[in-house]
Amino acid sequence: MNGDWLLRGRDGRLSVYLPVGDAVLCRVERGPDGPWQAPRQVGGEQKLHPVLAVGQGADGYAHLIAWRPTRPGESGLVHSTHFRPRLAALDWTPIGHPDRTGDRTGTPAVAVDAQGRAHVFVRDKSGGVSMLGQKEKGGWGPWRDLKGRDVQEELAAVTGESGRVELYAAAPGRILHWRQEGAGAVPVLAEAIDAPVRPGTLRALATSAESSTLFFTDTSGDLCAWRPGSKPATLLASTGSGPVSAVRCELDGHDCTLLAQRSASGRVAFAAYPTEQESAGAWWTESGPQLPADAEVSLAVDEDNRVVAATLAPANGQLLLTRRKNEPGLALTAWERV
Repeated sequence: MNGDWLLRGRDGRLSVYLPVGDAVLCRVERGPDGPWQAPRQVGGEQKLHPVLAVGQGADGYAHLIAWRPTRPGESGLVHSTHFRPRLAALDWTPIGHPDRTGDRTGTPAVAVDAQGRAHVFVRDKSGGVSMLGQKEKGGWGPWRDLKGRDVQEELAAVTGESGRVELYAAAPGRILHWRQEGAGAVPVLAEAIDAPVRPGTLRALATSAESSTLFFTDTSGDLCAWRPGSKPATLLASTGSGPVSAVRCELDGHDCTLLAQRSASGRVAFAAYPTEQESAGAWWTESGPQLPADAEVSLAVDEDNRVVAATLAPANGQLLLTRRKNEPGLALTAWERV
């Protein structure tokens, strides 16, 4: 999955999205602190490939992007909107292919601007990035070629506090950054820096009114943070092989960024530091049981402004959840299976 798959909806309820087989399932909180509804299928009976991108707008609506098989050896992208967790999501709508026809070209990413318009990004067959955006009055605009070369498959899309969409991509030995110059504008390649990035480790987070921060693991195994216009900063050694999940939250009255990652030991590791102050340092603290190798981690903040962490193992669908206690520091409740 690409993006945060644990979301707080417009009604305050938490929901999770998971690709299972040829479908996407959703689980929803019935009320504060649970219980949770049984999984239900998203978007009708359309058969899908097992890849999913999730994005959320300021309105709380979730936008889901997946690949579907269209004919032997060919696929197309589809989109669904989930307005409220306890309502059914819209049916999957075909939105095309960055090269008009062909098989899957990469893992999509999606971000939603301040006007509630989804922007879908995906690598194309030439190794660059293509984008498709929703129109203000409905429907979709044309596919746009955003350029780039030798882009790795997984992208990181984010909406800044300004409401404008940004995109990060890795290529051999470098990171590329696109941004919108104005509301509704096509993102342009604004900066490229030299950085040795481990594939599949990008995660972006809006961290101030002016900036977003990209987290990535370099080829030496260090977790780094980069804000355009500056140089990457080494934060701490990565504790696992995949991307981190990241969320801004208040800890003991301070604006902090909390990171989570499945560690090499199989448990979830957490690290927190004052937002955009990487020089303050951070360290990992492990929590919970050992998880399967395919388990993913996601972070959110619930309607009571408590940090919530969830783990999901796609192979068996096991969902575990913990929340921050009403105590100083980052004390968490016991992990529960839901």
